[in-house]
This record gives sequence, structure tokens and C-alpha cells, in this order.
Amino acid sequence: MNTLSAHIDTRLYRTEITSASGNIVIADEPQEMGGKNLGFSPSELLASSLASCTLITLRMYINRKQWEVTEINIKVDFERDLDQKISLFTRKIEIIGEVDDKQRQRLEAIANSCPIHKTLTNSIEIKTTLI
Repeated sequence: MNTLSAHIDTRLYRTEITSASGNIVIADEPQEMGGKNLGFSPSELLASSLASCTLITLRMYINRKQWEVTEINIKVDFERDLDQKISLFTRKIEIIGEVDDKQRQRLEAIANSCPIHKTLTNSIEIKTTLI
């Protein structure tokens, strides 16, 4: 289980998120939404989870295979269609190094098997309790 805590006070809409290990991230809304743009928006945090998990999963696989890849870059676009109740993540992954077409196909499959990808593409249940 991954646990974190978050705190917001009267500053619009600065939120301090703390992991169980003590790491801190600031989330906020852009100025046009009433925030001060002091950190990632919640949507950016969601997209960044997919991006970072994808990159880490790819790096682990590439290192295990000992392939000559010096860098992996990713761009994630996140859009929501509220009318159709659809969320779309579009990933564009750049692999810099010595990989052939067969390896590239395998890396695409590995990207699609990262834990956050699996979480976002499976059923999600959220339980809420006010304390």
C-alpha cells in the first residue's frame, strides 16, 4: 500500500503533498483557475505519474537486457471529454540509442505494462471517509 498525506490551508490552491518517506511535492492550480501556479496541477500530477512510471519501467527493462540506450524521453498529453466521460492519455516516447525494430516493438509492450498504465486502464474504486 502506498500512503501519502496532503494539506491545504487558506492559500488558493496551494497543496502540500507528503509521501510516507518524507518527500514533498507542491500542487496548485494555474493563475487562470485562481491559483498561483506554484506547482503541478492535479491533472499534471496524474499525467506525470504515468510518464515517470513508464520511463522507470523502460529503464529497468533496458538495463536488465543490457541494451545500449543512453536516454529515454516522454511526452504525455492528457485530455478529458466530460460529455463522453472519456479520459485520453497520449504518450510519445523517444528512445535514444542502439535499438532495432524488434526491440522497439518490445519496448512499446513494456511501456504498456508499467504499473500506473495498468492502474489507469483497469477498474478503479475510490473509497472516501470523512474523519
